[in-house]
Amino acid sequence: MIIGTLDLGYRPVMLAPMEDVTDIGFRLLCRRLGASMVYSEFVSADALVRRVGRSVAKLTVSDDERPVAIQIYGRDPESMAEAARIVVGEAHPDVLDINFGCPVKRVAGKGAGAGLLQDVPGLLAIARAVVDAVGSQVPVTAKTRLGWDHDHRIIVGLAEQLQNCGIAALAIHGRTRSQMYTGEADWTLIGEVKANPRMHIPIIGNGDIASGNDALRAFEVYGVDAVMVGRATFGRPWIFQEIQDTLRAHEAAQRGEPYTPHVLTTDERVAILKQHVLTAVERLDERRGILHSRRHLAASPLFKGIPDFRPMRIAMLRAESVEELFAIIDEARRKSLPPL
Repeated sequence: MIIGTLDLGYRPVMLAPMEDVTDIGFRLLCRRLGASMVYSEFVSADALVRRVGRSVAKLTVSDDERPVAIQIYGRDPESMAEAARIVVGEAHPDVLDINFGCPVKRVAGKGAGAGLLQDVPGLLAIARAVVDAVGSQVPVTAKTRLGWDHDHRIIVGLAEQLQNCGIAALAIHGRTRSQMYTGEADWTLIGEVKANPRMHIPIIGNGDIASGNDALRAFEVYGVDAVMVGRATFGRPWIFQEIQDTLRAHEAAQRGEPYTPHVLTTDERVAILKQHVLTAVERLDERRGILHSRRHLAASPLFKGIPDFRPMRIAMLRAESVEELFAIIDEARRKSLPPL
């Protein structure tokens, strides 16, 4: 799959942009474990233009994580264009992405993110402004949803309009804004966008990709050019390796060749989770690093099946030092974590 001049190979698997999740430490970890491209947290265009420290800090990029996309959001074409110029000038991302899909009230309720699905002219004006501002320097892509609600699933027509604005690739989450993150993602309209003979830009499918078989089905049944993984990465960044192994095994089987995946041991997975904590602590400090990373630990499938795990999970969420947190993890390991 090619975005602009960026070649991501055959059937790439991407880390979705997620606020307070896809910081540089997590992105580096996911790239090491097989993510084809990673996305930053959401960056507010207005805050970036005002040089708000936390937003500017989100522009920190390591060469080791490339290819990397930085995603911006806002509701005003002029500020979005200015923010795009700042991002490209300071972070030099491989892709500049526009957020037209965030459903949370503080974003969508203010007319940005998925809120723009109720203002298609405004959405398209932003797309054109950002492409005009930086499109000659970096591919400009977008991520959106099926529509505002079930009765306004506009993605098929909207995809063509975005392509006509110069958007170089489009990621589609298979839910409406009204659904938020509930219910099952509907991939039928994603497939319809991809099957549209007038569409020539890459289509990236997103929503409920939680296993290698989910990803394979998305490619085989709906024909998308890439898949994007979001919440399934919580406490499980090795999902990228699992998905890549499934895809490679499928390709090898089609060629009649053997393929032996490298299955991570439980101890290797525990070490990955600990490294995530240590990276967050190093980047922030002990208190904030633990707060930032323990949501991954509490959500990790690594701990499912342990008898009477609830008290241990609560202790994990209350841990205030790395030593205390790692002692709880080690105790869980001694309780014979089930193989995944």
